[in-house]
Amino acid sequence: MNTETLLSQANEFEQKIIEYRRFLHMHPETGFDLKITKEYVKNELIQMGYEPQECGKCGLIVLVGGRKPGKTFMLRADMDALQIQEQADVEFKSLHEGKMHACGHDMHTAMLLGAARLLKTHESEIKGTVKLMFQPAEETLEGAKDMLEAGVLENPKTDAALMIHVTLGMPLSTGSAIICDGGISAPTADYFEIKIQGKGCHGAMPELGVDPITIASHIVIALQELHARELAMADDAVLTIGTIQAGDANNIIPDTVVLRGTMRAYDENIRKRLKVRLEEISKGIAKTFRGVVDVCFTSGCPTLLNDANISADVTKYCKELLGEDMAFSQSELRSLASSNAKATKAVGSEDFAYISHQVPSIMVALTAGNVENGCPYPLHHPKVIFDEDALAIGSSIYAYSAMRWLEEHS
Repeated sequence: MNTETLLSQANEFEQKIIEYRRFLHMHPETGFDLKITKEYVKNELIQMGYEPQECGKCGLIVLVGGRKPGKTFMLRADMDALQIQEQADVEFKSLHEGKMHACGHDMHTAMLLGAARLLKTHESEIKGTVKLMFQPAEETLEGAKDMLEAGVLENPKTDAALMIHVTLGMPLSTGSAIICDGGISAPTADYFEIKIQGKGCHGAMPELGVDPITIASHIVIALQELHARELAMADDAVLTIGTIQAGDANNIIPDTVVLRGTMRAYDENIRKRLKVRLEEISKGIAKTFRGVVDVCFTSGCPTLLNDANISADVTKYCKELLGEDMAFSQSELRSLASSNAKATKAVGSEDFAYISHQVPSIMVALTAGNVENGCPYPLHHPKVIFDEDALAIGSSIYAYSAMRWLEEHS
């Protein structure tokens, strides 16, 4: 496939990709509740000549190619937004109160729609099949697992998979591709809830009750000892309590307190140990102060595994497509003495991890702005802005990587 032709075609309908992105940005939806988003994506795919298939609670799959025998390569984009009130100074602000595409999932979905157009144009050249996965509920770490359980990797059986995530703040030109090295690139995640049952009473008569706020305070402090005293220096992990909900009045000891938080780790064994110790510590402290605790792990995901062979392949493909100065492996970034970019493992979890434990997979980071070009805020910030010049490039990476991998491995 001619890379200049592919990039030229992507640039020809760049405005259409921007249109996709801006519609999605103006209509952010969260979790599995993606009625407008899903219908929009579905209709656009139908207009291109696809026959979208429902998958799971709110996912969509389409297939392209299949005219020539070969393997199946899957491309994934997430569609959900965050519960954030937008403050960004853009003309196409969110129309949904308290919701915003602050993580770039509107960019990902628009790029995969753009890739769908490219792949349809080159369908007769595809040696095998490309599967496009439009996924809900990534932010809650539930969507990939739901689609996996619904058979996203079957009919036809998926042989390899790729995802793109936009990134900000890197000292690189917009549209630069950073391909993860083989191995773990994102940590496990576990969301948990600790419900402390005490005994409510008047604040002036604490001896008549069991104070769950006191118990909660001891638990919050004690859990920080896990990282400080039970993990080695090399054991990267973090535990955070994000919310404490308790009481309604100044002079009443409440009946219950609910703590909610998250844990991250790069090692599955450490993950298991932290989960056990969190429950032991919480229940032990509660018993000490005459309370009762119920610990519930609500959602989560494993580590994201990158296949070393696919990493090498996609690094090669991106260099072919974009040039040596616009595509880097993580290890290459580390070795560039003149670069300030420190290519480390991501600290944010990613539920594509579920896919990566089933088929050889790769995660690609795509630069979409920094301070120099008017994008000073990080992901998940209410004022975050993304550089739309990355969109056509992202569509090209999706399409070209899939076609080249099938060409070489079918």
